[in-house]
Amino acid sequence: MEERESFSSKLGFILSCLGSAIGLGNIWMFPWKLGQFGGAAFLIPYFICLFVLCTTGLVGEFAFGRSRQSGSMQGIREVFKEKGKRFGGILSLIPTLSVFGTFVFYGVVVGWVLKYFYASIKGDFYNVDIANYFNSFAGTSATLKWHFLAMVITIVIVLLGVIKGIERMNKIMMPALFVIFTVLLIRTLTLPNAMEGVKYLLIPRWEYLFKPITWVMALGQAFFSASLNGAGMVVYGSYLKKDVDIPNAALQVAIFDAVSAILAAFIIIPGAFAFGLDPTSGPSLLFITMPHIFKAMPFGYLFGILFFLSIIFAAISSIINMLEASADAYMSFFKTTRFKASFIVTAVAFIIAIPLDLSMARFGTWADFITIYLAPLGSIITSICFFWVYGMDKAMEEINLGAEKPLGKWFIPLAKYVFVISGIVVLICGVIYNGIG
Repeated sequence: MEERESFSSKLGFILSCLGSAIGLGNIWMFPWKLGQFGGAAFLIPYFICLFVLCTTGLVGEFAFGRSRQSGSMQGIREVFKEKGKRFGGILSLIPTLSVFGTFVFYGVVVGWVLKYFYASIKGDFYNVDIANYFNSFAGTSATLKWHFLAMVITIVIVLLGVIKGIERMNKIMMPALFVIFTVLLIRTLTLPNAMEGVKYLLIPRWEYLFKPITWVMALGQAFFSASLNGAGMVVYGSYLKKDVDIPNAALQVAIFDAVSAILAAFIIIPGAFAFGLDPTSGPSLLFITMPHIFKAMPFGYLFGILFFLSIIFAAISSIINMLEASADAYMSFFKTTRFKASFIVTAVAFIIAIPLDLSMARFGTWADFITIYLAPLGSIITSICFFWVYGMDKAMEEINLGAEKPLGKWFIPLAKYVFVISGIVVLICGVIYNGIG
């Protein structure tokens, strides 16, 4: 078993967690939800859910990982064993399966993004029917080489280790993503009629605050954009040094996660209005609407390349967390090396995902099962393990270790009851609405 690494700095840790949090959900789901569920009014429940509930979850997952110096699978097993509780072995599998299951289908999606980046470099969007371009390769064998490339890039980064791989790449990708987003934002807002899109996003439709669906969608968006699945953030927390301020780090991750989502909304929605495209088209905004915009925009070739490069940064930074969490679980269970664990996990994930490459129906079924059932369940199990089984007294000691402003007793009911119940609500509402994140 290899010696456990640590992040070299708090900044490296925050940027790595931010990389995990800023995924395609921020970019293809948040703009659509912001427009559909009340514009600026949607930000009220979203900010409440993100900064109250999800920061609580992040604090818990970071602290749990640091307290055990391990990922969630080993940590849950140890805690249940120490407390003389049964079923720790079975329950510990669920968070790991949730992050591994996400790794399986997310690799396919990263392949799509790589394909679009390559197409933008070649200038293909000027010569193809954009509306049908996505369907021409998604769900076919044409995606396999791009999926394979995505997995190769991911495993190379993870094999370099925590400091030389994960931390170093996120220190490059996250600042670059925000720079590119800022450039694209300035360009998009100067397009004719773009201000109509800004109004669509900013003018609050207060009646939506009285609709339960608005709060449900805000909770789902915040929950999943914070990457709370009971495993991914736990393993990053396990690489933390004891002097890192966990509550402050969780708050910073939430702030920049929200900023990235809002920046994406103000790039995509005003662009859609500028060219008369449907701003309510949901996830297809990324793969259909944006190429239309770049095709019609002056200097669209350059801005298209920059946009899909930023999407690559968002996607890769997320998927390396999924592989790291899965490989860490494999390493802890089989007592093997990072190289062997990463290689086996990646190979198995790629093989399992081949049927998803070849069928959008199978892809949708797999992704729905993981995001609707396993991910919320994984978060619930990990939070119950840390806040309830491990015990809030010990949990608070770990949470406040290194904190400049230690959290008070008010945090205990928020963590034990409000957050755990919110996870259950995410699970139940996800089943009812067939997905909310």
